[in-house]
Amino acid sequence: MDRVNEQRLIASAKVGDADAVAALIRAHQESLYAFMLRMSGRPEMAEDVVQEAFVRVLKNLDRFDPRYRFSTWLFTIAKRLYVNWMQKFQPLAESDIVNGWSHSGASPEHDAVVLETKATARRAVAAGLSSLGETQREIVLLFHQQDWSISEISLYLSMPEGTIKSHLHRARRKMREVIEEARLYRDEAAEKETVAESPSPALSEAR
Repeated sequence: MDRVNEQRLIASAKVGDADAVAALIRAHQESLYAFMLRMSGRPEMAEDVVQEAFVRVLKNLDRFDPRYRFSTWLFTIAKRLYVNWMQKFQPLAESDIVNGWSHSGASPEHDAVVLETKATARRAVAAGLSSLGETQREIVLLFHQQDWSISEISLYLSMPEGTIKSHLHRARRKMREVIEEARLYRDEAAEKETVAESPSPALSEAR
């Protein structure tokens, strides 16, 4: 959504236009949910945060600063809710987070091989993300999932652009290392399984 239409919808929503409110929610709900799901790995938590974030935003539209993007304000409020949730419910097992990421399932109509490939890729990405600190994970998701620019992330996190770029570079390198390690482990496990399933020479001769 371009800035002009966004500002028009916000102005209409401020005076109680239900259609404008619905349009704002539709424009941002999916992207915010996807972001919070990746951050938390828990669908129910992501849903709760998204709902509460919209409630708070809509109640405080008169406080919105039009110099900034609506999405930046919305994500900032959602991030605060997420931090509050984490502080309230920690410690949360890292395995729970990974399980949450890896179970955002694909459609059952897909071919089984395609499903397994996608599941493997999701698990690899989940493992890579879970290896990052929260700040780096957030930057990676905003840049690659939400298509935010470096300058937008810098404004959102109140960090210099150079720091954002440095975090992004280190996070990508760390994720590549973790994903490659997981691939090597998976290949080694598959090789051992193949060897275990192969008949021994003695059995073959006996036959």
